[in-house]
Amino acid sequence: MISVGIVGGTGYTGVELLRLLLRHSSVKVTVLTSRTEAGRRVDDMFPSLRGHTDLQYSDLDIELLKQCDVVFFATPHGVAMKHAEALVAANTKIIDLAADFRLQDLKQFEKWYGLEHACPEILKQSAYGLSELNRDQIKTASVIGNPGCYPTTVQLGLAPVLKASTALVDPSSIIIDAKSGVSGAGRKASLGMIYTENADNFKAYGVAGHRHHPEIVEALENISGQKNVFNHILFVPHLVPMIRGMLSTIYVDLTEEGVQADLQGLYEEFYKNEQFVDVMPAGSTPETRSVRGANQLRIALYKPQPKKLVILVAQDNLVKGAAGQAVQNMNIMFGFVENQGLDGIGLLP
Repeated sequence: MISVGIVGGTGYTGVELLRLLLRHSSVKVTVLTSRTEAGRRVDDMFPSLRGHTDLQYSDLDIELLKQCDVVFFATPHGVAMKHAEALVAANTKIIDLAADFRLQDLKQFEKWYGLEHACPEILKQSAYGLSELNRDQIKTASVIGNPGCYPTTVQLGLAPVLKASTALVDPSSIIIDAKSGVSGAGRKASLGMIYTENADNFKAYGVAGHRHHPEIVEALENISGQKNVFNHILFVPHLVPMIRGMLSTIYVDLTEEGVQADLQGLYEEFYKNEQFVDVMPAGSTPETRSVRGANQLRIALYKPQPKKLVILVAQDNLVKGAAGQAVQNMNIMFGFVENQGLDGIGLLP
């Protein structure tokens, strides 16, 4: 049994973390913080947790967090790195669901997040927490940067063709057309997030540049081992009037080797041992509702033209795209069975 702290327990990812961890037989959540709700019972704010926990929110106390085996930061960017040195020195592991430990390129981090990194030496030692691709690094790391939700779909969607022994796709041709439910924006009051602004509406955002773009580029470089070939990929996110769910449609040009390759077989073989990645049968179409509430990511492939590959990727942005992947990383770090606490089935209808 390990003790767990959650910093930022009132946001969507924080309460999703708590929901998953309360079902985990090897975990006890001992600290749950909130800047504004200290002293309030969590089941008073989130009645779905009634009968499952008697935890109360508390102020952030670094000494209490040092007593935890692992601390999740479900906080805005810039919070985790302020406390990382103290926690690492106390042998407390960190899993950050914000961007503090995602990007190794400090210039890109400062450009896109407007922050100077508080602990660049710890950043160098951290692991990028895409569970399926980085298990070896995650197992031995003290600090994990949980990937962004959009980058998770892109990396798992493209990894098989980018890791192939021969060049199957043209990296410069990649176009990512991605859509997310409104919970991806967090649980803060914002005019753009209220019901009347989003219902019966569908819009693109971050078209001129989105902070997940440099994360995608850096991650794809690491996956493929190629540098300076992904800088011109196009990534356009969209906001869909639903609460949770994410669908990324990835377009890419095939090389001559790619045209001849058995891509369906390649993907099925690549992910055959991955319980949270479902390569669907040829001709299938993944739907966001099929992964709602589950730590599952579904992939389907199409070749609408001989030299074009279309990759469809669906996930729950709050689970596999955030809290579920964080718990999966925790399981790897502590040697638990990887699906412990994560064996829920998607909700239909």
